[in-house]
Amino acid sequence: MTMRRINVAILVLLLVAFLIILQRNLLNLNDFLRHEGPETAPGALLPFEPDFAAKHKADVTRTGLEIPVVITAAEERLGAAVAAMNSVYRNSKSNIVFNIVTLNDSVDHLRAWMSKADLKGVKHKIITFEPKILEGKISNDPKKRDEVKPLTFARYYMPMFLPSVEKAIYLDDDVIVQGDIQELFDTNLKAGHAAAFSDDCDSASSKGIVRGAGNQNNYIGFLDFKKEAIKKLGMRAATCSFNPGVIVANLTEWKTQNITTQLEQWMERNVKEDLYSKTLAESVTTPPLLIVFYKRYSSIDPLWHVRHLGSTGAANRYSVQFLNAAKLLHWNGHYKPWGRLSSFSDVWDKWYIPDPLDKFHPIRRHSEDK
Repeated sequence: MTMRRINVAILVLLLVAFLIILQRNLLNLNDFLRHEGPETAPGALLPFEPDFAAKHKADVTRTGLEIPVVITAAEERLGAAVAAMNSVYRNSKSNIVFNIVTLNDSVDHLRAWMSKADLKGVKHKIITFEPKILEGKISNDPKKRDEVKPLTFARYYMPMFLPSVEKAIYLDDDVIVQGDIQELFDTNLKAGHAAAFSDDCDSASSKGIVRGAGNQNNYIGFLDFKKEAIKKLGMRAATCSFNPGVIVANLTEWKTQNITTQLEQWMERNVKEDLYSKTLAESVTTPPLLIVFYKRYSSIDPLWHVRHLGSTGAANRYSVQFLNAAKLLHWNGHYKPWGRLSSFSDVWDKWYIPDPLDKFHPIRRHSEDK
């Protein structure tokens, strides 16, 4: 009789364990399929593309755990996002999943581009960003409308786009990756750090930069230290800033520290108190990040974020040998590689895939002569 009771008890325990595992799997599946609406999240996850990887084998064998990469795709810069993704994909054998954040009006155009033969094997999700979430957090001044693009703030909301992901990479669209993205993903984040960035001082990218609006490399270039709210933070004005065009993020730590909420609070305070530097140009996403991550972030290998290729004098600052050794190139600055006056546009051209709808056209100097 005692043996029978023991057997029954064991069966009951096994059944309970099975039910617990089943429940967890169902919850995970439900979380994956659930679409967040504008009322609860900054965007909505669209279904996978019909030909999504199943019918089209990649040209190399993809291995390892998924590497989530977040990138924005504005309508006027879709070609940039496509070139960046193509460079990441072709230079790695890793199991990459692109999370492409765009606006509703650009979804069809983006889908057409991603369905091209060159990109059919690329695993991706399209996420629509809801600009309403920025109401009260950015300036309504018509004069600043060109500086304030909704999608530039998408990086603030990465944990909401990827609720089940622990670690992810964010990339600006004006980059080209020449190394294996696995190396960047493996960047070590110190305990308690929610992100890793590239410092704007003491690196190959900062030498010889022409100073001026948009080329700041310390905190005083981004924040108004005459304002009381900034003074109270006790930050040193000469502290080296960082560039958020490439981010390796620990999203678990990001959520634990409520980073998104902190960033939104500083955005709202700036609208009311005008806390940003008066010389700031095209970097309105950087000041809140500098405040929230002050001396609380890890560093990215300098070769994984070679910057300022879009600034004046870039062609004189970098040698061809150095650019070939660089793992990631960033055309931050006024001159973009798809424009007429950019340096090293030939590097970018190697990864560009023509627009199937014939809307996006790189502009080149020789085009005027034709």
